[in-house]
Amino acid sequence: MASKQELKRYRSNLADELHGAAIYETLARVETDPARKQTFGELAASEQEHAKVWSDKLRANHQRFNSRPALKTMLMIGLVHTFGPRFVLPSLAAAEFADRNKYARSPETAQMSEDERHHASVVQRLVNDGKSEATKGAEIADAESWHNGVSSGNDLRAAVLGANDGLVSNFCLIMGVAGAGTPNKAILLTALAGIVAGSCSMALGEWLSVTNARELARTQIAKEADELEHTPEAEEHELRLIYRAKGLDNEEARRVAAQIMKDKDKALDALTREELGLDPAELGGNPWSAAAVSFCLFSAGAIFPAMPFLWPSGQSAIAQCIAFSVFALAAIGIFTSLFNGRSALFSAGRQVVIGLVAAAFTFGIGHLLGVSVS
Repeated sequence: MASKQELKRYRSNLADELHGAAIYETLARVETDPARKQTFGELAASEQEHAKVWSDKLRANHQRFNSRPALKTMLMIGLVHTFGPRFVLPSLAAAEFADRNKYARSPETAQMSEDERHHASVVQRLVNDGKSEATKGAEIADAESWHNGVSSGNDLRAAVLGANDGLVSNFCLIMGVAGAGTPNKAILLTALAGIVAGSCSMALGEWLSVTNARELARTQIAKEADELEHTPEAEEHELRLIYRAKGLDNEEARRVAAQIMKDKDKALDALTREELGLDPAELGGNPWSAAAVSFCLFSAGAIFPAMPFLWPSGQSAIAQCIAFSVFALAAIGIFTSLFNGRSALFSAGRQVVIGLVAAAFTFGIGHLLGVSVS
């Protein structure tokens, strides 16, 4: 008979494998490219085989289990149907990469461990479909540090965190002003000012970030072009070293580098991708679209705590503000469960608690300041 800790692990592994199988089955149904559709189908079948291992272990221990899709599974399926496979693949790739070694410690799961590492590699290749090896390498590095923030280029994570910034900052701002005993019209004005100011600040910050990244990339490419013009032998030597590092023997690397150096444009493109790890066609994205998206996401989150002050008055508006904000915080928490590895319930609860603590703190500060000023 398995111990309680082992049974808990069996249930957790079963839930993870059922989640993966459901997502890959959905991707296979939605995907239009035959090759990618087949790949998703194979991944789904592999996840189902893994799920059967854990369900059989639970049955052998006379344990009941729930095979219905979890909340975060249904949410991810909805995102696949709404936005398409490419929207969710970065999050899926990051999760697969994070879990690639979860079965590595046990000899009885050696084959599943190998399968999981293969899954991570396959999904990462699907994310990088059609991109250069240098870009792939940069994105694999991003996948390894996916938990560091939105810099990995994950649209879903960036959207959730952008909306969270707007929600929490404006919720705390409103509660701070409400704690000082400010009339509802003044609170509404403060809330709207907070939406505009915060959205503009976020948009400007994003614009500056992307613009600076593009300018740095252009500077690096210009330096590479200058070196290519004045010291072509050194640049050819660098290319030869790069291709040797990729696994070519010395003679083959020398031949490839010499062939590339015959065309300066191709040589600059190769050096930009291979040495600098930059895609000359993108250079970090469009700063204006990045700013617009940041503005909209922050506003979308910030509007929730402000809405109740458009109709009721007094304590009713504050109560509704808290209720609206709790709902939005829970929704954001559920979305974060898609890429943090925790359950939807835990993520939602944690998000609500942290948001309420922050709001309570600012309410208390506002109350103290309001009393002292009056």
